[in-house]
Amino acid sequence: MTETFVGIDGGGTRTTAVVTDREGRELARVHGGAGLVSSTDPTAGAAALADLVDRALHAAGLAPPATAVCCGLAGAGRPEDQLAIAAALHREAIAERVRVVTDADAAFHDAFADGPGILLIAGTGSVALGRNHDALEQVGGWGAILGDEGSGYAIGVAALRAAVRAHDGRGPATTLLPKILEHLGLAEPDQLIHWCAGATKRDLAALAPLTLAAANDGDPMAATIAAAAARDLVDHLAALTRRLAPWRSPPTIALAGGLIAHGGPLRDRLLKVLDEEFASRMAEAQHPGGNHTRGGEPSTDALRPRILMDPVDAARGAAALARSSTMQ
Repeated sequence: MTETFVGIDGGGTRTTAVVTDREGRELARVHGGAGLVSSTDPTAGAAALADLVDRALHAAGLAPPATAVCCGLAGAGRPEDQLAIAAALHREAIAERVRVVTDADAAFHDAFADGPGILLIAGTGSVALGRNHDALEQVGGWGAILGDEGSGYAIGVAALRAAVRAHDGRGPATTLLPKILEHLGLAEPDQLIHWCAGATKRDLAALAPLTLAAANDGDPMAATIAAAAARDLVDHLAALTRRLAPWRSPPTIALAGGLIAHGGPLRDRLLKVLDEEFASRMAEAQHPGGNHTRGGEPSTDALRPRILMDPVDAARGAAALARSSTMQ
């Protein structure tokens, strides 16, 4: 029987399943809806995930069960949720072995495997993961109420608030309100109240691209929102740098998620802030309160970040974890 391994990247916007063979060759790739995990009912999406695995295997000309499946799912950070989801997927008989991790874990494995580095993800939500000296740390990933700073969701909420403040005369003028109304197909600002009551996190994050486009077109309020998002994301990186210090050399940083991956609408602004601020924050992390330019210590120029240019593929990383799980 041919060994087959499926990796799933379940994010806030869509889910991707990749089928590989034992050597890691990709056999098929299919997409589905959002892959968020609810803390109140973590197994609610198990049937949809099983259907996605089934479709992916059939796209590869194969039939279930797969040898192993690894699901990297947004919001699946609690071990008890991971075990519950894995048990639910076992009942669906999609694979001989099932492993559940977070989407950040899967993406990190694709970027760095077991090596050092820092991964920043900014899409519908935001989270950063780093490893150094065999220690693995996470910053962010607290969800919409407690965190998600710098994410598409946070940008969308900030844009809505700026738009209605401008409408009231409580804030600076902005072009965001007519752009948002047109995007949503609404005629009057008051209709936003009803729309927001039924909006999902994904719906709110969908306002981020038009907000960032407005920033590029010169809207001062949109530019302020974009700049704040970039700084919030750099704060994630700076916190990980401090927590994982000391570093033998500046960590390689991988960028993933719809906002900051290659072609993402916030990527250029983020890279600019990283270039301007990260080196000094790195120096402070290495030597808190110290002098970073004398006594043989590296200058901030030597501490500038190194950006991983290869695209990060969390589904591919999850498939690699599925293969490794069969060898444990």
